[in-house]
Amino acid sequence: MTKPTGGWRGRIGNRGFIRCESQLGDTDLIRLLKSEWRTARPLMVLGLAAMAASGLHAQISPKPGTDGWISMFDGKTLDGWKAGDNPESWKVVDGAIVGDGERSHLFWMVKECENCEFRAEVKLNHSGNSGMYTRAAFGPGFPKGYESQVENTSPDPQRTGSLYGIVKVLEQIIPDDTWWTQHVMVQGNHIVITVNDKVVVDTLDAQNRYTKGYLALQQHNKGSVVQFRNLMMRVLP
Repeated sequence: MTKPTGGWRGRIGNRGFIRCESQLGDTDLIRLLKSEWRTARPLMVLGLAAMAASGLHAQISPKPGTDGWISMFDGKTLDGWKAGDNPESWKVVDGAIVGDGERSHLFWMVKECENCEFRAEVKLNHSGNSGMYTRAAFGPGFPKGYESQVENTSPDPQRTGSLYGIVKVLEQIIPDDTWWTQHVMVQGNHIVITVNDKVVVDTLDAQNRYTKGYLALQQHNKGSVVQFRNLMMRVLP
């Protein structure tokens, strides 16, 4: 285990690196984790690490303009956004970006993501299907890139929080027609997805499939109605 500036860093089995910050001091946190590891209680260590990890990967209500966070949406227009096709499927209603219509992907064209965090509040109708992309290639159709699944009750078994096609979350964790917060971190080949401040995916992509691209939103099919608000991102080293 090594301890970089500003937190604790360790490797938990094959799940990858988890960077941690908590209300415990760094020394106390490391001492506690080492103690639990020596007593062969890895599940407790994992739980403690996941709780502490929320300090980085699931910050509570970060604000644009602080700690490197950038607002992606002005609440009124789609300035900075561009649809790969079917632009009529996107509009702004009551301070939210709404996807409603034929399949389309809406790309934030202001800045590409190599290492970054992407965060939004999301609401989805019954049987709806959507997603939040990182490192996506701009263009029509379904883009290449990492998709953090937004889907609660559609026929697709990969539920909200899945890293689509790579790490599957099969349990429904969000009810229909409910606002929730989804947060994606990509750094190198390390991907972390949190839903309502709970880490649901923490993995290393051994294939390192996508290394740079745009952030994007998905309108999967006609009949799905998805809403996004308070969208923000920040660049990571």
